[in-house]
Amino acid sequence: MLKSRKLNLVFLFFSGLILLFIIAPLTGMFLKTTGSQYVETISDREVLSSIRLTLASSFLATIIFGITAVPLAYLLARKNFPGRNIINGIVDLPVVIPHSAAGIAILGIVSRDTWLGMAGESIGIQFIGGIAGIILAMSFVSIPFLINAARDGFAAVPEKLEKAALNLGASPWRVFFTVSLPLAKRSVISGLIMMWARGLSEFGAVIIIAYHPMITPVMIWERFTSFGLSYARPVAAVFVVICLAVFVLMRSLSKNQQYARN
Repeated sequence: MLKSRKLNLVFLFFSGLILLFIIAPLTGMFLKTTGSQYVETISDREVLSSIRLTLASSFLATIIFGITAVPLAYLLARKNFPGRNIINGIVDLPVVIPHSAAGIAILGIVSRDTWLGMAGESIGIQFIGGIAGIILAMSFVSIPFLINAARDGFAAVPEKLEKAALNLGASPWRVFFTVSLPLAKRSVISGLIMMWARGLSEFGAVIIIAYHPMITPVMIWERFTSFGLSYARPVAAVFVVICLAVFVLMRSLSKNQQYARN
């Protein structure tokens, strides 16, 4: 009993250090931003436009690429095929490479002299310096979070339930949409939220493809390098508060839906 209490105390101590490590910088940023700076920042049309663009771009990236990523997660969870481990490694690659390198890689396939860039411009889609480029950059760096979460969710679904549904005459499509996806839904939703949240914070890949229109992480960097910390801090503080509020709201809605189903 005494040893267990000591272990708990040690764990609490290190847990407190980690929480302090996360909370202290954010708290300092909020406290060093005055009330007048908050008011001035949320009244700045350029800042508000940037925040709206960031939220919308990340949301669109999550919806567009999230739909196409779920089937890959299912295949990685359910099918054994040659090269499966290699594909898992490729999926994780955007997380580990420098995001400036990710931006350069994306730039190589969407620049105006590439077939994708020319095809986009022919139908009015501009990747370089456009919202489409921002969405691509956000998707590239954030999609592993969705694929990994959804893959783990599908892997946790008992295969015997899927086989039972198939034996009862259900088609593979129906099994996926009525058995596999509903049972893995919580993990898929969690992955979508994490993908959206990761897209919000992207900077390195976006700035290479689209400095303008300016998303908030780029604006924070631009104001810091041009005017200093006192100009960048209020924008960072407001953006963090808004992201935290939306993130908590989305988490709460997903949990409420889970409780309602139960």
